[in-house]
Amino acid sequence: MKNLFFLPLICTALLLTVMDQALGQKRLLGKIDFPNSGSPDAQDDFIEGMLFLHNFEYEDAARAFRRAQQKDPDFALAYYGEAKTHNHPIWMQQDREAAIEVLKKLAETPGARMEKAKTQREKDYLHTIEVLYGNTPETENRSKEERDDLYMDAMSVLHEKYPEDHEATAFYGLSILGTAHEGRDFGIYMKAAAELFDIWYDNKKHPGAAHYLIHSFDDPIHAPLGLPMARAYSEIAPDAAHAQHMTSHIFLALGMWDGVVSANIVARRVQTNRQRELNEKTTVCGHYPWWLQYGYLQRGDVKEAGKVLETCHDRIKKTDSPDESYGESWHFAVMRGHQVIDSEEWEAHEKWTADIDPGSSPGRNYHFTTAFALVQSGELESAREALEQLRKVEKSEKRDIQVMQIESLLFIADGETDKGITLLKKAVEKESALPISFGPPTIVKPSHELLGDTYLKLGKNRKALQAYEKQLERTPKRRRSLIGKRKAQGMASN
Repeated sequence: MKNLFFLPLICTALLLTVMDQALGQKRLLGKIDFPNSGSPDAQDDFIEGMLFLHNFEYEDAARAFRRAQQKDPDFALAYYGEAKTHNHPIWMQQDREAAIEVLKKLAETPGARMEKAKTQREKDYLHTIEVLYGNTPETENRSKEERDDLYMDAMSVLHEKYPEDHEATAFYGLSILGTAHEGRDFGIYMKAAAELFDIWYDNKKHPGAAHYLIHSFDDPIHAPLGLPMARAYSEIAPDAAHAQHMTSHIFLALGMWDGVVSANIVARRVQTNRQRELNEKTTVCGHYPWWLQYGYLQRGDVKEAGKVLETCHDRIKKTDSPDESYGESWHFAVMRGHQVIDSEEWEAHEKWTADIDPGSSPGRNYHFTTAFALVQSGELESAREALEQLRKVEKSEKRDIQVMQIESLLFIADGETDKGITLLKKAVEKESALPISFGPPTIVKPSHELLGDTYLKLGKNRKALQAYEKQLERTPKRRRSLIGKRKAQGMASN
């Protein structure tokens, strides 16, 4: 009888498997039309690789393209696709050497590779990848940033030559986003959006159109324009963890915390299921747990946020290899910062500890959080020791801002209020000059909010209110800024 209970589920699973095979698609990742000269046997894997590529699931994309190569060793676009997985434009990452090794599997030289492409359109696609990786006369010995710009130009030519080709348009839009080398630039991002809208209107199932438009609108000013894509993207590609997560970029920019939480719960589940399927180590300190924890904190769910951090902390304590733990350590440090500072449970910095190298990238938020919590607890000498650890971190604008924040608080605690406020205002000015970045703040105590807190303690309520309002322009509906704003409004009216 027990087996009979599961029979409908088994039948449904079998039916879905048959349907997937009939559709020529193993996973639900979106829908594209990309005619090519590859053999019929290689088509399913090639299209799956392109879909994974649009969803930024680069490792899965590479696996799919390699399967296509095995079925059709002369399929030029399968090597083009795998080489493309080594370029991550939004993240400004590129592994040129690995990409060239992929291209060499097709043929040793650009000319020989071009001969392998069976149509002029495929030759044109292949030319753009040679430009991207510096294998043409005009791009040879150029920097990555210079090649990014030249690649965008090459993609513009491809797009103009094949205006009805959605893949050419999508990758052109992405190449535009990849030229924002100085951080978010509204002009660059709106230029990309203008190109990508054409695909969105023609094919609401295209993962690249939805995905890249979300990136284009990923800031508090433009986020309302991205809501239709954010609401659609999770359904376009339910089998891509990154697609589930990406919707939360728009939700976070608008302060829609329930959306941030639910999107990253699903993203973690999809990611974990895939990692288990591949017998890989599951991610508990990565991107999606970080956003999930931050969403919980902004909802006021401190306990649930603590559970996410605790799982990460357990992993960190068991990790021996610094190389292996680098990404996990960075996420642990920033998650620890958000938990302690947003909850204002200052003693918690002693609970979540790790052996973090003071000079490393994770050390910035780790030692800042410790120093900040100690100042709030009145342990000023210990705070100064933590500040020294923070000063050892590799120099960067964000580190300098956080050093200035702690120094200003120490001046005020020592009775040098004017000196502390002056320095804190410089930190505010320095942070305000940084481009607005997507995601939870990596300066875990934003400077305008800290200035508001400081003015509030000094009884300067109208100035505190102004500071909180400025912070809320950069981080809409951030909980600590809203709490501070309400306090300042109440006191200013008395």
